[in-house]
Amino acid sequence: MVNRRDIGKIGLAAGFAATATRPAWAESAADVAVKAAQQYKGQTITIVWEAGLQSLDPTHFSGPKWKELTGMDVKVIEVATADMFTKIMQDYKSGAGAYDALNVIPAWMPDLAQAGALEVLDPYVEKYGYAAELQTIAPTYRDNQMKVDGKIYGFPDDGDVFLMYYRRDLFEDAAVQKAFKDKTGKDLAVPKTWAEFDVVGAGLTDVLKDKGIYGAAFFRQPPYTMFMFEERFRNEGGKFFDAASMKATINSDIGVRVFTDMRNENKFMPPGVEQWGFVENLAAFLQGQTAMTISWPPYGRWAEGYGTDQEALNWVPKTTIAGKVGYALPPGGHPELAAGFALSVASTSKNKDAAYLFIQWLNSEAISLERVKLPFTLRDPFRAAHYTDPGYLALWPNAKNYLAALKLASETGLLDLSLLQTDKYEEVLRQAISKLWAGDDPKAILDTAAGEWDAITQKIGVDKQKAVYTSWASKSGAYPKL
Repeated sequence: MVNRRDIGKIGLAAGFAATATRPAWAESAADVAVKAAQQYKGQTITIVWEAGLQSLDPTHFSGPKWKELTGMDVKVIEVATADMFTKIMQDYKSGAGAYDALNVIPAWMPDLAQAGALEVLDPYVEKYGYAAELQTIAPTYRDNQMKVDGKIYGFPDDGDVFLMYYRRDLFEDAAVQKAFKDKTGKDLAVPKTWAEFDVVGAGLTDVLKDKGIYGAAFFRQPPYTMFMFEERFRNEGGKFFDAASMKATINSDIGVRVFTDMRNENKFMPPGVEQWGFVENLAAFLQGQTAMTISWPPYGRWAEGYGTDQEALNWVPKTTIAGKVGYALPPGGHPELAAGFALSVASTSKNKDAAYLFIQWLNSEAISLERVKLPFTLRDPFRAAHYTDPGYLALWPNAKNYLAALKLASETGLLDLSLLQTDKYEEVLRQAISKLWAGDDPKAILDTAAGEWDAITQKIGVDKQKAVYTSWASKSGAYPKL
């Protein structure tokens, strides 16, 4: 799997944030973890971390700080996103115990938990008094990305969620508003439904194209569009499977309509948008060439110029729209919690308590607040305190609106589809999207994809997969309440 993290030329960053101090009497979860970990002074724990920008967190900030506080070394094993699941599973099956702590994409949890690769964390949470601070994780992450069959296997640690970013200056421009009204007969407003999005996107392209501005653009490479389809399909009322038979239903009328509309929308987007990835779409928005886009939280920060002076972010295009950006939920109002990460402990670790204490400290309210403000590591807000922190609110003039949109997304977001062998179902979706951009018939594409999903389910075992899907579908973030 490729996603927004597999990007950029990574350099060493300067100006790392200093750790916030707390009164000595305040026994926070971070304090508890540090005190308990001091008995392991001189030991080393290994943690699997996504290669690239994300890894600057443990290599340059949290790892060195943990050693300073506890005397423990942290060895960071950098692994490409596409290889992380396989590497974790291989280490478990071999019994080598090469990893102590893990970063796990939440959609993988049922697979890893059922295999036995993840340590159940409930006893550690109780032992080290972490239950109360876990409750301050934003509800959609806490309720959807922490447990499998009622047991804790990971701490939600990255507020990955899609937001809509739009050119506030264009939407508020009286001349643009008039031209749009003359063209469409409607008042210009940020779209709240996909039907409205189509009108606004096409209308703005008609009005602004002569100035080199298109109404909208998205990343369209299949690994990204897969998440956008999962989100939009559910917002429009779609279900992935028939709950009784476990027959795939992505080829329903809703699925076909979503596929058809997605392709039609490319007509008012820049030429060649079907090939755009994370960076191409980012560049177009930051350079003022598009009026609307949807992406992960870093777009919002980089559009304002926050942190882009860091060497590690020297690949990010220079923004021309700082101070002109608005933030909103994507059409439908239930954004995808696309990918994300949770912190777990490997069941084969020989240093389980030490590994657990490190991830409790990392995930704690005090330390996570510092980590999500690091400009270059792509960790996004995921706790209630992150959205109201005075320091974060002051990072740029409009940060309060950015954080307000992220908070709303954290309450309404949709969990990625999570099954046994999720990666196989996702690969079918990615191939379907490639066929869509190639011009194949949307109904035929989705009929084929549904058949392939059914074959995968049959191979895994219908009853076995049904139990996992039923558990997933019962979560608050599985389907929106329409």
